[in-house]
Amino acid sequence: MSEQHVISEEKAEQLLSQYRAGSFFLSTPHRTLLAEGAFAEVPNRDGHEDQLKDLPGRIAAVLNEAKECGHSNPAVVGAIPFDYTKPAKLIVPTNIRWSGPLQLDPAGRHQQPPENTYEMQPVPEPAEYMRGVERGLERIEAGDLSKIVLSRSLQLTSPKPIHIESLLHHLAQHNTNGYTFAADVSKQETDSADLGASPSRRTLIGASPELLVSRSGTQVVSNPLAGSRPRSEDPVEDQRRAAELLSSAKDLHEHEVVADAVAAALRPFCRTLDVPAEPSLVQTETMWHLSSEIRGELSDPSTSALELAIALHPTPAVCGTPTDSAREAIKEIEPFDRGFFTGMVGWCDSEGDGDWVVTIRCAEAEDYALRLFAGAGVVKGSKAEDELAETSAKFRTMLLAMGLKNDLLKSLLEG
Repeated sequence: MSEQHVISEEKAEQLLSQYRAGSFFLSTPHRTLLAEGAFAEVPNRDGHEDQLKDLPGRIAAVLNEAKECGHSNPAVVGAIPFDYTKPAKLIVPTNIRWSGPLQLDPAGRHQQPPENTYEMQPVPEPAEYMRGVERGLERIEAGDLSKIVLSRSLQLTSPKPIHIESLLHHLAQHNTNGYTFAADVSKQETDSADLGASPSRRTLIGASPELLVSRSGTQVVSNPLAGSRPRSEDPVEDQRRAAELLSSAKDLHEHEVVADAVAAALRPFCRTLDVPAEPSLVQTETMWHLSSEIRGELSDPSTSALELAIALHPTPAVCGTPTDSAREAIKEIEPFDRGFFTGMVGWCDSEGDGDWVVTIRCAEAEDYALRLFAGAGVVKGSKAEDELAETSAKFRTMLLAMGLKNDLLKSLLEG
């Protein structure tokens, strides 16, 4: 972390409590930041071109402008979507406040979110999702793909406006070891067909377990996750599932493909790179994951966290292998636009330091509606019903933070 990002005496819990919809919030195991206001927005390219092309240059231009206006070490914050032809939402805030990691009182978990009721519409329906998995398996059997990540969404509507601040607090409360975030991804007013209407505020909100990349000085860390099992409330069964995951040839192979791809993408930028020989287990409240923490040292100190993130995006953990073939198959099979789901959210400053997180276990919230997302990696040997169950378990991160009880979720998610 650069000298300008001095950790203040202000507690991370205060930053969380002071977050308001429209701001940017990110907590990591090492630091918490709250960014407010908008000095400038990073421009997107015209049309449906590759929006990642020359993005670091466009960001550098805006950061230089901010420096000229008196910002000592400005940073860009925001989100980048899964589809590289879709526009990013990145701004240079007027003010960023930094603190250490969140240390929430576990007793706070007993506090429930405000009561609310929701109408739910799965897209696709569970049966249709399983048919999509079968189509993916046919592509794998034909040799077109070795892996494809297929996702589904859950559209929730409420008679009351979605209370973003409360939802963010409960996500942080339930997910103390990951990356909790909220980013304004509202469309620009000129993007709206009805220019006379006030644009709605859209918030990307979630609690991701997966670090795409972090850079501090010349030190680089990436923590890909691939291979998962739902948690169980029975401690014995929970440990059995963890042990099964750690010994599963299918899941170990799936993880190896992802870790190798991440290492291959980072290696050209690093003079040293440490890749674990075997994955370890990490847990969230709802899932077990196979994890590899990959560490490196940059060859060129000018390489920024954002450049590294672009080189990594999308990893096989959220897209598949080969990447281009998997991406095209996803467009054909999934009946919705992923938006910022399986993209990345984070920050990068003018010195190149930053954190970028894979946007999973997330939702897009707008007015009275929430759109949740969950995906599962499909490889040879996958079973459609298992992938459906995995996506159901991943939805639970958001649904539990919304106050929906475990006994309601199975019927809602699996039909």
